[in-house]
Amino acid sequence: MARTLITGCSTGFGRAAAIELTKRGHQVVATSRRVEALEGLDVETRLELDVTDEASVRAAVDAAGTVDALVNNAGIVIGGPVELVPVAEVHRLFETNVFGPLRMMQAVLPQMRARGRGTIVNVSSVNGRVSAPLSGFYAATKYALEAMSEALHYEAEHFGIHTVIIEPGYFRTNLSDSRLDYGVNTAPYDELKRLADQMAARIGRDAAPGPEAVACAIADAIEADPPPLRVPVGSDAEMVLAARASMDDAAFEAAMRAVLGVEW
Repeated sequence: MARTLITGCSTGFGRAAAIELTKRGHQVVATSRRVEALEGLDVETRLELDVTDEASVRAAVDAAGTVDALVNNAGIVIGGPVELVPVAEVHRLFETNVFGPLRMMQAVLPQMRARGRGTIVNVSSVNGRVSAPLSGFYAATKYALEAMSEALHYEAEHFGIHTVIIEPGYFRTNLSDSRLDYGVNTAPYDELKRLADQMAARIGRDAAPGPEAVACAIADAIEADPPPLRVPVGSDAEMVLAARASMDDAAFEAAMRAVLGVEW
């Protein structure tokens, strides 16, 4: 059984993954920026961890000890048109969603390489392969995470270290509730925001399932030998990513506009 460190376990995918892995007999080190948010989570170890802080990362990894598997799940969402999202907010988004996982990977890879085995699971999104209006910077962080992950796959598989990218579609978590949007409530982009909400409803956001399927995909990836590099999760993710892979840019855009009824 793998000793697994998971970031962002207060809610959503991280908490569900901690529960699923514990149920399967794995030793889970659950982490959160506020350790009190982990109260009631029945895992082996609960630790405070801020992935944007180098000292916090080092302290958590030292406290965790042996880490057989790392799940980079912590993330935030900041939305809005490319024209209007403040650059400082884009920096903040990248600090958590890109540099956070990077800090974690650099902290655990040496011990994994020394043992000749390990698994890195990076929780991306369908937006790591397909960008959407008003989510460009969030998608940019997931594209970056996927690029790092693919490179790591080629670099570290040689040492017995697996890399897996989890690509969820719409699931019901607290992440969207904490989303911060800029420039979408007034002209000229308020109409696009209304259309984006309609698109999300058509894809099934309001009837989205809970995070358990993603938790199972994470656990399956840790248990597989070897695991696949990419794991789309959810029928919407599978549909969108299959369409994207089979079409050129113009055909994909036309298909999405037709399916979603978008005129902008």
